[in-house]
Amino acid sequence: EGADLILTDVAPKGTHILAAKPAGQWGGLPAVAAEVEALGRRTMTALLDIRVAERIDAVVADALATFGRIDILVNNAAAPPGADRVPIVELSEEAWDAVLDTNLKGTFLVSRAVARAMLRTGTRGRIVNIASDRAKVGTVSLAAYCASKFGIVGLTQCLAMELAPSGVTVNAVCPGGVDSERLDYLGRREDGSYDEAARAEEIRRRGAMNPMGRLTSPEDVAELVAFLASDGAHYITGQAINVSGGSVMH
Repeated sequence: EGADLILTDVAPKGTHILAAKPAGQWGGLPAVAAEVEALGRRTMTALLDIRVAERIDAVVADALATFGRIDILVNNAAAPPGADRVPIVELSEEAWDAVLDTNLKGTFLVSRAVARAMLRTGTRGRIVNIASDRAKVGTVSLAAYCASKFGIVGLTQCLAMELAPSGVTVNAVCPGGVDSERLDYLGRREDGSYDEAARAEEIRRRGAMNPMGRLTSPEDVAELVAFLASDGAHYITGQAINVSGGSVMH
């Protein structure tokens, strides 16, 4: 859902779009490609495992062959909630690795491949990493997730410093809890049925705890990503910007 909005919001301001999501995680790329093409842009889609450097390098090479350069990278892939959502003393190595390999290693591998391409083509590009407000504050039973998002902010700052002389900016967006499909688990019952009212009530309850009275929307995130990818943000780099309605203020 987030990628869909980011793609369609950025498209009118850019040239062409390459959309990539983890293999087996999402089946909506053709629909997104159709939306972007309806805006008059060419698209190229790829299903890949962002934990595998060779596959990433191949997709980047295909993108360069198709479009000539890469102007904007948005790192938006993330491991789904799962066995990692437990206290640290109960957290398995496998669950830890699953989150860190996707969220942090994946962001590193894709950023490295695209940064190399930007430098090679002399592109003064934009890299935007989707982190989280949990990149600013730890939370019980979210150790792997928080560690991965804290790591993304550190990676963002390092890469921003290294690429600044070439005119490439690197920033992180730190959303609060986003009312999207990733929260659909809130309505699942133990018997396998689904309770939409229960999901809505939990969303309302969580939103009421926010200073602005609601959860973050996908549109909130997309608007900031579109700005950071624009020429208007050419002098902003190395920042981790909250989009959380004030739930985190540093």
